[in-house]
Amino acid sequence: MKLDSVDIRILKELQRDGSLSNADLAKRIHLTPSPCLARVRALEANGVIDRYVALAKPAALGLGLNVFISISLRAQNKEALALFEKCIAEHDEVMECYLMTGESDYLIRVAVTDITALEKFILEQLTPIPGIEKIRSSFALKQVRYKTALPLPAM
Repeated sequence: MKLDSVDIRILKELQRDGSLSNADLAKRIHLTPSPCLARVRALEANGVIDRYVALAKPAALGLGLNVFISISLRAQNKEALALFEKCIAEHDEVMECYLMTGESDYLIRVAVTDITALEKFILEQLTPIPGIEKIRSSFALKQVRYKTALPLPAM
């Protein structure tokens, strides 16, 4: 889908506030509601807009520890990777998981309440996953920047 300046304005507004009503969105981008809704539906249908979510504050939920864990597998074949990905997707603590290049095979980010919860996660949920060879953790001391809005082209 080729995006024009109106699509970009729609995306900018929805990335700021996904709960906007169509009427409010239309006002912000200077369109009437009907064509605005048609454009939003087209962005959704073409997979540009993936989904709408509410972003909760981790600290408000008692999730004070943000940990990045590098994982190396014994084997890097299709079956080993698929098994790891299936297993890791079952854990709510895992916020992100990336297949990586370099020293580690995967990088995951987990959100947990404290060091005890992290220990329990690593020992009871992560290490039993078949094929894991090495686990290395790094603690986030401070979140310097966090955003969910993707950079959009200037129009």
